[in-house]
Amino acid sequence: MAIRLGRALETTVVGAGRRLNLGVFVEGHFNAPGWLVAMHDQVNSGSLAPLADADTGLTQGIVDTIREPLVVLDEDMRVVTASRSFYRTFLLDPEETRGQLLYKLGGGEWDIARLRLLLGQIIPEQGAMEDFEVEHDFSAIGKRTMLLNARKVFYREGSRVNILLSIEDVTTERLLQREKDDLLRQKDILLDELQHRVANSLQIIASIVSMKARRTESEEARRHLEDVHGRVISVAAVQQHLHVSAASGVIDLIPYLSKLCAALSYSMVGDNRPISIAVRGDGGVVVARKAESLGLIVTELVINSLKHAFNHTRDGLIVVSYDVLGDGWKLSIADNGIGKQDCLTPPESGLGTGIVNALARQLGAEIETISGPDGTTVTVSPGPRPDHDPAN
Repeated sequence: MAIRLGRALETTVVGAGRRLNLGVFVEGHFNAPGWLVAMHDQVNSGSLAPLADADTGLTQGIVDTIREPLVVLDEDMRVVTASRSFYRTFLLDPEETRGQLLYKLGGGEWDIARLRLLLGQIIPEQGAMEDFEVEHDFSAIGKRTMLLNARKVFYREGSRVNILLSIEDVTTERLLQREKDDLLRQKDILLDELQHRVANSLQIIASIVSMKARRTESEEARRHLEDVHGRVISVAAVQQHLHVSAASGVIDLIPYLSKLCAALSYSMVGDNRPISIAVRGDGGVVVARKAESLGLIVTELVINSLKHAFNHTRDGLIVVSYDVLGDGWKLSIADNGIGKQDCLTPPESGLGTGIVNALARQLGAEIETISGPDGTTVTVSPGPRPDHDPAN
């Protein structure tokens, strides 16, 4: 896309034996929206009068107000003029810069392959380019990452063409992003290490309990130790199911939740407690990180239901369901327990509530709890989008 001056708004000024065409356009591509004025000398249409004339101080002043570095080039890639921010950022002298080939600035360090690609190939073919990223190590200011925006400017049919080149320094942003990515990778490594150590510790405990069960002479003690061994193994299974490796890609959620709930049931529901856990829904596949967050929410809510919802005289049922609703989804954990307000959710100041709320926020979801004589249902579903207008 080329910007053509003197088209949308133009007037003719006659003076000093010269006829000048004054074109005005709104400049909004260089992070400093404003007006840029170009003067075209009809007598000498082949010259660089729009920027070289002594009467264009206003134009230069406007260029200088642009906070990001801006360079105006001619067709031969020579610098016609530039903003003060360009000279200040790259430590260049204005007098030594004007009229020089862009690629020869700074003793030739502006001879950058990707810059040549932008100005020598992309701009001639497309007329414009935005957010073209270039990384270069300058001798005076060090390594910089820059976003380049470039536009062709036509003054009149058949006349010369200028190129406006805007430069945005995003070095700090890229460094912060790389640091963030490194921290996330370190976090994943630490979580993997923690998961590995916990799994090993549980395995050691299970082995010790199994050894004691084999050596004991009491049949009742052996039976209790074998029960403990099975529950430790079940806890290890829950921990393993919760920790879904990012390398797993996508997870089929219903089988994942079914295995998780089976492990919870085996580890927490005794033979004297007639409580069952069912998993239902159409499910679907989700990314591993989302599956892990949903699994943690289900674990917290199911455990709290097992702890608080049922008395010893009532057969219990906990239903975990996950359904896909258009672009959204809904996770619900319902029990047929005694229906107290805090059946499935721990006290507001509890650690469990904080974990569930934090996980819901990570998923961009909201939590709704409904409790009554027939039990308690907790629903987790995506909240309204920021740009959503409830009135529509």
